[in-house]
Amino acid sequence: MHRAAVVVVLGIAACNSGAAKPAPQAAPRDAAVHGTVDANLSQVAQLDGKPMYLALCAPCHGVDRKGYAADHAPSLVSQTFLESASDYFLRRSIITGRPGTSMAAYGKASGGPLDDAAVRRLVAFLREGAPPTLALTPVVAGDVPTGALIYAKHCFVCHGDGKTRGEAISLANPQLLATASDEFLRYAVARGRPGTKMEPFAGKLTDAELDSVVRYVRRLGTGSPPEIEPLPEPTGKEPLVLNPKGATPKFTLRADPCSTAPGAAPCKPDPRFVSVAQVGAALAAKQRMVLIDARPTSDWRRVHLAGAVSIPYHELKRLDELPRDGTWMIAYCACPHHLSGIVVDELRKRGFAHAVVLDEGINEWHRRGLPVTAAEGVPKPLPEATPGGAIR
Repeated sequence: MHRAAVVVVLGIAACNSGAAKPAPQAAPRDAAVHGTVDANLSQVAQLDGKPMYLALCAPCHGVDRKGYAADHAPSLVSQTFLESASDYFLRRSIITGRPGTSMAAYGKASGGPLDDAAVRRLVAFLREGAPPTLALTPVVAGDVPTGALIYAKHCFVCHGDGKTRGEAISLANPQLLATASDEFLRYAVARGRPGTKMEPFAGKLTDAELDSVVRYVRRLGTGSPPEIEPLPEPTGKEPLVLNPKGATPKFTLRADPCSTAPGAAPCKPDPRFVSVAQVGAALAAKQRMVLIDARPTSDWRRVHLAGAVSIPYHELKRLDELPRDGTWMIAYCACPHHLSGIVVDELRKRGFAHAVVLDEGINEWHRRGLPVTAAEGVPKPLPEATPGGAIR
């Protein structure tokens, strides 16, 4: 049957078209986030809404919920989002995530850490101070060909389609389309997301054209999300060290450049990123290393690097079992830096000098056809479109 990712909810947002796509950057490491994670390793599901948010969601959506702390995670305080998103939509987004993206499934039934009561507390926190939900305009007209033309002109470069992943929210994601109503999608197009690059199209498109965009977006998915039986749960006893008798890899690490902006804090470059190509070559050469999957276990159970051990960023106790002999520790996520960066920070705090982040993350590893262990039916992530329209 088997063969050998934070609350990202739809804040439909345009990307930065017209500029070359930058190299991945690590999001700033926030002491408030790390303190919550470190203090509540296995008790995250028992937390109240705010500390639960800080532990699980703030690494990508920000402590202030304004988004974009990592991997273009959208704002969760946007008025146009909160007044149009139903509680059902919020709950299902948390429970099931967005398979194939950096948004993991956090519901216990999906392999995540949260039971239904915890999800309800988290949604209640997201609703604090939010505007009341509105009665949305129904989608009653529109046609697919008209919507396709509008989408190609205004939306594709940022949102992609069923064959290509854009920089912004993937509107072809089957799990998104299974939870978002037509009315929610229409409201997002019409009203936009103030404070982001997602402009409002009300007044620029007719009502029938707005409906047509929704009709076309519905065609981007391939029906209901596929039923995938996940891999067995990790036992907590999986071998940590790959190729224990192998040679030590010789990695060349990359550092993020220090800011040269006026008033920027003093900075010393921190070589902490190792490329997918180098790790893939070391794995093929059967060299000694530890591969740490920093995502929630639900993502590890869908697909993970061959031989990787599940040590989620919110549950770090297995770090105590790691050997202190100079073995390379390579953490990865889908962000591609932030959740793995939390694990690497913790490793370095504990004295593991050879702890690094897989620079491009698991999605690029999987796209390149490097070795993974995956549940049957899990596809490779979609190729990404650059702002200029090229596919990589």
